Amino acid sequence: MCRGLDSLPITCLERAKELKALFGSLLQKSDHTIAKKSEKLKLNINEPLKWKESFEKLLSSQNGLCLFRTFLVSEFSEENIAFYLACEDYRATKPSKLDAKAKKIYDEFIGSDAPREVNLDHVTKAITKENVEQPTLSSFDLAQARIYTLMEKDCYPRFLKSSVYLELTRKTKRG
Repeated sequence: MCRGLDSLPITCLERAKELKALFGSLLQKSDHTIAKKSEKLKLNINEPLKWKESFEKLLSSQNGLCLFRTFLVSEFSEENIAFYLACEDYRATKPSKLDAKAKKIYDEFIGSDAPREVNLDHVTKAITKENVEQPTLSSFDLAQARIYTLMEKDCYPRFLKSSVYLELTRKTKRG
């Protein structure tokens, strides 16, 4: 499993494994029966159609988030959603753990030698670096907002045009 999924709750991790198996094979073979596998995953028949309504609806759906993440892995830009989710998790951090967690997120996604560096402008990086020196629950808000916008304007439209999503919605429309 890709290490980016490690940050997800176990229920989403299990769902991601199921979705990866389903949608990973669809990336290579389009003749699979999506409807039968979707039932196994307890995918609501109208759920994929709601994902097209807004990026927020896609991210708020456990299945949508997992499929979107799988799509980003296939596009080699999974670090964006991994960073976004790390920031969401960071907001729930106990005050005593803020320093360590902020440093970990910064080092993994923002620092100049970050192994999974996200695409942020210099000003946002500088502000975030300053915020991390005295971390608060909002230390990553600006950077997270920039990455959210990047995904919403760039990755999300490509996802909606992807063969996997289009095939899934075709099967959904046919019932």
